[in-house]
Amino acid sequence: MAETDKDDLISILEEHERETDVPNTLPLLPVRDAVIFIDMVLPLFVSREKSVQAVEEAVSGEGFLFLATQKDPGIENPKPTDIFSVGTVGRILRVLKLPDGSVKILAQGVVRGRILNYEKTSPLFQVKIKTLPEQPVEKVGLEIEALMRNVREQSEKVLALRGELTADVKAILGSIEDPGRLADIAASNLKLKINESQLLLELIDPIDRLKKINDLLFREVELSAMQAKIQSDVRDEISKSQRDYFLREQVRAIHRELGDFDDRSMEIAEYRKKIRRARMPREADKEARKQLKRLEQMYPDSAEATIVRTYLDWLTELPWKKATKDVIDIQAAKRILDTEHYGLKAVKDRVLEYLSVRKLNPKMKGPILCFVGPPGVGKTSLGQAIARSLNRKFVRVSLGGLRDEAEIRGHRRTYIGALPGRILQGLKQCGTNNPVFMMDEIDKLGADFRGDPASALLEALDPEQNFEFSDHYLNIPFNLSNVMFILTANMTDSIPPALLDRMEIIILSGYSEEEKRIIAYKHLIPRQLKETGLRPDAVHISPTALSLMIREYTAEAGLRNLEREIQTICRKVARRIAEGQAPPFRITKGSLVKFLGIPKFIPEMEDEPEQVGLATGLAWTQVGGEVMYVEATLIPGKGELILTGQLGEVMQESARAAVSYARKNLDAAGVDEGYLDNLDIHIHVPAGATPKDGPSAGIAMAAALISAIRKKPVDTTIAMTGEITLLGRVLPVGGLKEKALGALRTGIRTIVIPDKNQKELKEMPPSVKRRIRFVPVRHMDEVLSVAFGKTSPARSPKKP
Repeated sequence: MAETDKDDLISILEEHERETDVPNTLPLLPVRDAVIFIDMVLPLFVSREKSVQAVEEAVSGEGFLFLATQKDPGIENPKPTDIFSVGTVGRILRVLKLPDGSVKILAQGVVRGRILNYEKTSPLFQVKIKTLPEQPVEKVGLEIEALMRNVREQSEKVLALRGELTADVKAILGSIEDPGRLADIAASNLKLKINESQLLLELIDPIDRLKKINDLLFREVELSAMQAKIQSDVRDEISKSQRDYFLREQVRAIHRELGDFDDRSMEIAEYRKKIRRARMPREADKEARKQLKRLEQMYPDSAEATIVRTYLDWLTELPWKKATKDVIDIQAAKRILDTEHYGLKAVKDRVLEYLSVRKLNPKMKGPILCFVGPPGVGKTSLGQAIARSLNRKFVRVSLGGLRDEAEIRGHRRTYIGALPGRILQGLKQCGTNNPVFMMDEIDKLGADFRGDPASALLEALDPEQNFEFSDHYLNIPFNLSNVMFILTANMTDSIPPALLDRMEIIILSGYSEEEKRIIAYKHLIPRQLKETGLRPDAVHISPTALSLMIREYTAEAGLRNLEREIQTICRKVARRIAEGQAPPFRITKGSLVKFLGIPKFIPEMEDEPEQVGLATGLAWTQVGGEVMYVEATLIPGKGELILTGQLGEVMQESARAAVSYARKNLDAAGVDEGYLDNLDIHIHVPAGATPKDGPSAGIAMAAALISAIRKKPVDTTIAMTGEITLLGRVLPVGGLKEKALGALRTGIRTIVIPDKNQKELKEMPPSVKRRIRFVPVRHMDEVLSVAFGKTSPARSPKKP
């Protein structure tokens, strides 16, 4: 719908007076998206068949037709209920027939009218109307005059803000003295909604109409002013940006004429050199050149240009083709590993096997190793030694507590501050594509609404997929097949099975006391002497003192606490030297308490007599093997079972199996079958604040309970581990090496083990097998014969 033609409005208002003598029956022309006011002149395009016939009917008569607005402009064939009943009688001023059969007319509103009824609905709408003449205004007082003046001023403001105010229009507004006519002229120039315009049309009282249009004009002035301000700001911003751009281009042209290069040209040229030097794969090179072309066309200070620069920096600085050359010298690698670490034969053999295969097949894919063991056994330092033996760079990333998948795969570039994942960051940091890449604490990964990092690692750690690892930030495949991934964990229970399946598990159980002494003299003491600034001969720790430190000042499978105690001794010696005392200082068993204080760990059952209902079990924890004491007692009751000590479900089931076995074999214990009917059985595992679980304490629980039934004590220097069944069979358990080391630290010299665990004794350290007697058993009867034997193995002496 076109806006009012101002020139036609001026001429027609000057030439025509308002017509009121119109026929009562007129053809109806439904108007889609406009409300026609009196004296309003506007062109109308008529294309609907009924509307065209209505125009032809009007032209063949006196030129009048009724103009009424549709309630919904989207209806193509409106019904009488779809058309407002109040409209305007219009007079056709001009008619132009178009080639497609449609008609263009110029119509002027003459007088308001209301549809009384529809005389005809086909082939055109013909309605009977009643004209609605305006109520005359008897006297224009001061209030009405002020209202009219305000309407004129507000109308001029709206037209001025739109750029439509001319001298002729201003003259017309100033010449109108009739309030109703002024309201209609002002309404015809406002961009009102259909419902608002129709409400104005239906107001017959001119004063009410003038007040309503005055309110609407206030809102329109504010909207037009805000629109004009927005457009002005946009024009100013565009003008400033264009001006800056043209000025920069002129400066660049001047520099080119002088033979100089501006910073932007130098930046683009530098990126081109970086792209050539990076030797990227074809896909990455194509993407880099595409982004560089985009950067050339951007404003250098725009936010998008900064994002593209960062992306190009990452693309050009990643080691696509940079790699260190492996030194495949098996004997030299063996010497490095032996120098750096004592023991750990299985791990060293695996590394040397990898080097041997690599020497025969240089194109082999990197292995995915996972070192599992308690804290402080040397998992991280072993990875560093492997990197030195291969002549490779070493990268370490800690995954403990990681919950966001984007930390592995990277963030998408649509986010502010987006970066690649930890893997590509590590490769960029080391500058080669074949480092030894260590991921610590793989068993402590988390997961939340941001994704599952463990699932994201599946692609990176799969040799069949990681040659095309996709990082969300780069969105280009990167080859990780040359990377040697080494992961570390304290336990495998929390690692997802799919991830665990992609890794080769190597167990680092811990160190015996003898191994700890050797490591302390070879590595720990020299390192702490160096870190505290002492000469090698300033401190000497005797073997007996070192053994006492291992047994009573530390309780661990690894070496961290032992190194801390050695560091404490070195610090105190350093202070004495700084105060003027002369070295050397000899640390003996007797003087150890002066440097370290009283012992921190004393064996729980040391020097205590054997007791009825007490048995010694063995447990495996994240920090290695530990001795676990099991207590059982019988109290008057109804034959119920009481379990305390924060036992897990599996351990509770083991306790029930032990009780069932004991009930079934009461005759072997020398008591009547109904002996336990009026007695409650209470089994307790001390250290109640620590959760415990697993089946390996089954035979210890059964031994403690049978001890309470027989009222005969079990030798507490004999430890036992094994799962018990209802029939008394002893089933194999895991972690035997860790448990043996834990028992050795406590002074245990005899361990009862399941017969099927005997094969693991071949991998047991010789120092452990020399000091501990392992008794394999198949049935609970054999366990009881050892536990209640007349000749019990002697307790280990306090002195080494």
